[in-house]
Amino acid sequence: MKKNEKAVKAYTDMDFLNSKDARTIRILSEFLQPKARFDKNKIIDTVVFFGSARIVSRRDALKMLNEAKKDKSKTGNAKFEKALKALEMAQYYEDSVELGRRLTEWSMALPTTGKRFMICSGGGPGIMEAANKGAYLAGGHSIGLNISIPFEQFVNKYVDPNLTFEFHYFFMRKLWFMYLAKALVAFPGGFGTLDEMMEVLTLVQTKKVTKPIKVVLFGESYWREVLNFDALLEHGMISKGDLKLFEFASSVDDAFNKITSYLQKHYLAPQKVKAAAKKKMK
Repeated sequence: MKKNEKAVKAYTDMDFLNSKDARTIRILSEFLQPKARFDKNKIIDTVVFFGSARIVSRRDALKMLNEAKKDKSKTGNAKFEKALKALEMAQYYEDSVELGRRLTEWSMALPTTGKRFMICSGGGPGIMEAANKGAYLAGGHSIGLNISIPFEQFVNKYVDPNLTFEFHYFFMRKLWFMYLAKALVAFPGGFGTLDEMMEVLTLVQTKKVTKPIKVVLFGESYWREVLNFDALLEHGMISKGDLKLFEFASSVDDAFNKITSYLQKHYLAPQKVKAAAKKKMK
């Protein structure tokens, strides 16, 4: 600072706020700013969608396949096989759209002044985009908890701009996935999806999360191939009761029925609504 130059206030000093000394302030900001915005928008709870950013829509997969057919003589089978796999996995994108749409229509029809069971995703492409798109097609709003990373992640066009969040810290983003969630559905995904899903199951298993929460793994054949839950049980790494922490679903109807019936039982039954209202008045 130059002589006679007025000192800036600490909370306007960007050099300080972006330094390692202010890391705790930045972490706290990623808790308080989303909380303030959720409160302002009267969002009570969410249904969270996890899944790969790499899964594309059927339309995009068909485009990839047509391009691969044209280039097949030049590139060999690799591009063609990749396009075929993309087309196969595209069904999960379409299912995510449909599930997001149906859950949004269901939640919007609930007799409540607050926003219940809103679709919440990581805000990026792939399965995340599909879930937000479903909410959009239903005429509803949805949440996107984006994360700043070097590749893949950008905010998809279906997220409500007022409900778009940008996180630096993965653990704060995960906190907000869990904080409002009453149900989570995990579509096929890679490292990121596995990380998110396993942390949720660990938190529920260890009773760090005690609220009733429905965890659905969508695409039973995929998840049973990728993760051998029975082997974990056989080797004594989990208990038999841990297998009840989640359920599989292989269709939109199955997932929709499991999620809505659970929410109806635990959060919308008349006695539950009365108890919540009574607690709020105290």
